[in-house]
Amino acid sequence: MPSSATAAASFTKALALGEIHEELVFPYPLADEAEAQKVRRLISDFREYAAANVDSRRIDETGTIEDQVFRDLGDIGVMGLYVDERYGGQGLSQTGYARVFEAIGQVDGSLTIALGVHQSIGLKAIHLVGTDEQKERFLPDLATGRKLAGFALTEPNAGSDAYDIETRAVQQPDGSWLLNGEKRWIGNGCRGDVLTVFARCELPDGKDSHIALLVEKGMEGFDQTGPRYETMGLKGNHLCPVRFNDVRVPPENVLGEPGDGFRIAMQVLNNGRIGLGTGSVGLAKRLLDLSIDHVTTRRQFGKAIGDFDMVEDKIGWMVSHLFALESMAYLTTGLIDQGIEDYSVESAICKVVGTEYVWYQANRSLQLAGGLGYMRDQPYEQILRDIRIFPIFEGANDVLRSYIALTALKPLGEELSDLGDLHLTDPIGTLGSLGSYALGRVRREVMPDSITRAHPELGDLASKVGDQVKHLRGAGEGLLRRHGRAIVDQGMSHKRYSEALSDVLAQVAVLSRVTSIFEDQGVEASGQERFIAETFCRRAAGRVEATLDRLERNDDARMHSIARLAYKRGAYGYALFED
Repeated sequence: MPSSATAAASFTKALALGEIHEELVFPYPLADEAEAQKVRRLISDFREYAAANVDSRRIDETGTIEDQVFRDLGDIGVMGLYVDERYGGQGLSQTGYARVFEAIGQVDGSLTIALGVHQSIGLKAIHLVGTDEQKERFLPDLATGRKLAGFALTEPNAGSDAYDIETRAVQQPDGSWLLNGEKRWIGNGCRGDVLTVFARCELPDGKDSHIALLVEKGMEGFDQTGPRYETMGLKGNHLCPVRFNDVRVPPENVLGEPGDGFRIAMQVLNNGRIGLGTGSVGLAKRLLDLSIDHVTTRRQFGKAIGDFDMVEDKIGWMVSHLFALESMAYLTTGLIDQGIEDYSVESAICKVVGTEYVWYQANRSLQLAGGLGYMRDQPYEQILRDIRIFPIFEGANDVLRSYIALTALKPLGEELSDLGDLHLTDPIGTLGSLGSYALGRVRREVMPDSITRAHPELGDLASKVGDQVKHLRGAGEGLLRRHGRAIVDQGMSHKRYSEALSDVLAQVAVLSRVTSIFEDQGVEASGQERFIAETFCRRAAGRVEATLDRLERNDDARMHSIARLAYKRGAYGYALFED
């Protein structure tokens, strides 16, 4: 059975085991004041520059962002936010990086993605696993905007199934690697100066594995000619195919060791996903500001439309969910900054929740704007076009829901695995397994059955979270006992379990944040935050219980049958009037 220390390597995986390691999330992580000052300066400088030089509508119409913009932003300091200062970067923490990206996300989608591709994933592998020589060679130009980075993983036959890429690198007698293949939908692909490229390779022992390579503009056989993809939104993002025709990559451009490629790709994507989650916070704030301004100034039927209860319901939903998303996203960046070993599930949850929330919020904001929102001179339609890709890239959200559920359930499955082989005819032989399982249950029962570090005024909400964590553990056990190894194919169970887990994590984040606010400002002075926290947590608790109950009581079999009949018909098949 996994030890408590092992479980605590990931706060959210521990929740699936029925354990609340509140020492990881209390007190709520706050930015270092010295860094906070630097972040404020960067945001101020960026906003001043963007107001004078970044025209979102023009970027959408012309389909490009001028190279000078990236060089100017490099001068300001936003092209290498987390890169060490000795390489020309700002040396920000994950929290500081995310806060600056919030501000970028409020200006233009294409610029946000171009900078995100450049930093969140493009040069991230160099920062994480690059040698000192690689960092010295590449980071100064990348951190100052003189060069642009990209990340090349997706292929025509390998999208969400990134493990099965077909691009191949073959080692040559001189130690170089001969690279052949094609990547598609690559951000900064046509203009990137340095691309982190992932390929299959053969290891010295004959095993087929993966390798990460740094491919530079101008290398013979490296084709960046496109053509660019025509996309629904993000028109200024240079999304292109790139091709490798016998590209000879020198050994000094190998990241990590041959065989590390897939691990490096997943490590980088974890960072990219939290970037999308926190970026969604910034855009959500802009949309909320637009909505509040409209509903408080637009009058119909003799009063401001913001006074109608269905409008208030939409605004109240936006505020409470944004408060929770912001709390969860920055709790996660805080865990990263604390050096937590495993934040893969938290990062994926923030990406799914953030991109889904901002998509629905954009629709509601447009709805509140009415006919005005449908006009091209308003920002809503461009925002909708730009963000529709968010739930798809950096891991499609449905795939990530399966990833969240299966990754969180894995430690629980390991804990239960011995029980799957019990032989009742050999009671002596099974005592060890039963004893370990019983001991684990006793250990969970003597642990706090709720969050004890939350402020006493939040005690009722904290207690309910404890009940939900117990339910989460029981529901996970039920899934694993019912399906065994076939759990990997139970997509609807993944969806429900991941949604419940996400809502539990969000409640914990809200309780931690509001506890810190109470301790800083006092309970009486923090009435608004308390009201929002109570509202969100009570609603989220109801969702968790209902969602976990539907793991056993649902009509999935009927939906499966209806879908299969539609496949067989090849069409709707039930038209009231035939053509």
